[in-house]
Amino acid sequence: MSASHDEDVQYHVQLRPGDVGRYVLLPGDPGRCEPIAALFDDAAHISSNREYTTWTGSLDGEKVSVVSTGIGCPSAAIAVEELIKLGADTFIRVGTSGAMQPDTPSGQLAIVTAAIRDEGTSSHYLPMEFPAVASPQIVDALAIAARTVGADYRLGVTQSKDSFFGEVEPERMPMAAHLADRWNAWIAGGAICSEMEAAAIFVISSINRVRAGGIMHMWSEGGDADADRARMLEVSVESLRVLIAQDRAGAQWP
Repeated sequence: MSASHDEDVQYHVQLRPGDVGRYVLLPGDPGRCEPIAALFDDAAHISSNREYTTWTGSLDGEKVSVVSTGIGCPSAAIAVEELIKLGADTFIRVGTSGAMQPDTPSGQLAIVTAAIRDEGTSSHYLPMEFPAVASPQIVDALAIAARTVGADYRLGVTQSKDSFFGEVEPERMPMAAHLADRWNAWIAGGAICSEMEAAAIFVISSINRVRAGGIMHMWSEGGDADADRARMLEVSVESLRVLIAQDRAGAQWP
């Protein structure tokens, strides 16, 4: 679909009111949207524009969607801003991260409780002193879902960064020593994984009083990335079922 200037269409994601559900999974890679949508009932491709691909289906009779955000906080922020305007209020970031703790076992999933704002986008919303925190209800739903499907997981803080190569090849950067010091500080503080989108998603969700959380498979040497990703997606979809049931029962948001 080409970009439209229709007043009802959100410009970047190219979506109209009614195209998405209130519950949205947010992978970075557009290529992962269709495999995720295959876990929904009656899923259909809605739109593709730039890095933003959308599929919508249902779970337990409730409309749900998957929308790719592209890589990094700037494009993720655009997606969440426009999805909120369309009525979405529950976001789960799903994707790949790098394991940070040396004792991380292969295949363990990260359920993110908060994000280190080691990026620039969220500073355009709130001062850096304001924490990027996941919704407790989503953290709880993800943990329930992981136990339901028998997935190994840990709760913890992610580092959201702007530079992929600043992490994986810091030694060739002019700021190598500074990058190494900060990386070691995050590890010493207990950060469990590193990715590139969660901080902005959490901050924007806080401002707009909507829910956001994240689950990542933590890449490590010797792991089976395909199997880990499949288990992560199974947990994310199960967590939507948990949230749908809780919302229908009248559970209060924390």
